[in-house]
Amino acid sequence: MTDIRYETFISRNAGYVSEELQRRIRDARLLIAGCGIGSTIAETCLRLGFRHLTLVDKDRVEPHNLNRQNFTAADVGTQKVHALAKRLLAINPSAEINAIDDWVTPANAEALVDGVDIVVDTIDFLSLEGIVALHDAGLAQRKPIIAPLSAGWGAAAIYFPPGATCSFRTIFGLPATGPVGGLSYVDQFMRLIDRLEPELSPDIVLALRRTLTRMDDGTPCPAPHVSVGSAAVGSLAATLAARLLRGDPITAAPRMIFLNMDRHCTTAGIDLL
Repeated sequence: MTDIRYETFISRNAGYVSEELQRRIRDARLLIAGCGIGSTIAETCLRLGFRHLTLVDKDRVEPHNLNRQNFTAADVGTQKVHALAKRLLAINPSAEINAIDDWVTPANAEALVDGVDIVVDTIDFLSLEGIVALHDAGLAQRKPIIAPLSAGWGAAAIYFPPGATCSFRTIFGLPATGPVGGLSYVDQFMRLIDRLEPELSPDIVLALRRTLTRMDDGTPCPAPHVSVGSAAVGSLAATLAARLLRGDPITAAPRMIFLNMDRHCTTAGIDLL
């Protein structure tokens, strides 16, 4: 396996990424919780120069994942963390990839967050206990959390800065403390869709509402996703991580960052003549 010097690997970033920011990217430790949509984030971050990634997921690659997640047909049936780690190391063999084949739970969230600098939450909607445990640990340890999600042909993200006064529990109407095993935040997520509706096309809103309705009883229901939205999520999350390390201001919870590729591609233009 070819060993590529870090300076060579990131050399084409020059001009867009300062030497100081590149050093911070090189040294930063990322936790990617959820390796479905997280696969696009992990690869985009790796190509930007992030070298220390912890991947956490216990799911397997399924054929329906291949339309937007960074896996191949050869990966079907294998654990996502292992398939993703193999892919990332094929891109940069010098990267340090810690693949943890497990769910995020109240029992392990504290230890997972303790070992990183930035938390990226892409855990499946149905894993409410894991999501809340991750955010509780991040809040307690004053770690920044980026929570991105695909939104049709675009992407959205909620950023929780260190010591955030507005937490995940607050946004989704959950108890301030204590277990959430018997609760669902589908109703609260539906309200989030209500707020996004003016920015989304009617067909995307309808698809999201149908998915959430079927998920309300705990039934696994793969939500609609397209590759463009997945790629947008990777780009948005990696950019937020870079802005965080550069010390730039980032829109924080309770406000959401929203990138609508479909709308702006069709309505925005620059006269070049």
